Amino acid sequence: MSEFKAIEAQLRGPGDAVERAAELSRSFAEAAALSGDAEVAFATLDTPVGRASVAATARGIVSVGLPNRPLDDFVARLATRISPRIVEAPGRLDYARRELSEFFEGDRREFDLPLDWTLVPSGFYRKVLDATARLGYGEVMTYGEIARTAGNPRAHRAAGTALGANPLPIVVPCHRIVRAGKDPGNYGGGPELKRWLLELEGSLPT
Repeated sequence: MSEFKAIEAQLRGPGDAVERAAELSRSFAEAAALSGDAEVAFATLDTPVGRASVAATARGIVSVGLPNRPLDDFVARLATRISPRIVEAPGRLDYARRELSEFFEGDRREFDLPLDWTLVPSGFYRKVLDATARLGYGEVMTYGEIARTAGNPRAHRAAGTALGANPLPIVVPCHRIVRAGKDPGNYGGGPELKRWLLELEGSLPT
């Protein structure tokens, strides 16, 4: 059974949402196979705050590059940590680009995209990002609260490190984790972008 067929079999079930997920997985599988032995496909998209990037494997979205971050660094990280067999394939990443664009325009509150967690370490880091992925639009938690949700209430610094290394920002919304006071805290795309995202969702601490 091919990798895509295995994914599709796992997703099979009632409802349009399952069919949608299978269709998305097919698109990403095609992206990864677009250029012979290519294993990663990537593309860019324009947002109101700059150009962002997104990459996928046959399993799903593997990385999101925040607006105005160097594309060369984004691609180099994928080449080093996943595979040097990378192809730029914007047409094959239309689903992801569309959903990300809708989010940045304020027209989307949740994502319907399969994810590839390859770049996320196992253990506490993965638990932190799993908990973060469950935060709804406009919700915020403090670093201490997300650490407690992930099973270790004293590990707020480690939770911050896990969030800082998040390879799937926006889709796994680490911008929704803030400091206990009014300061939103650090962010990979810079504090201004974090404030912009929180303002977009109406959740900027005041």
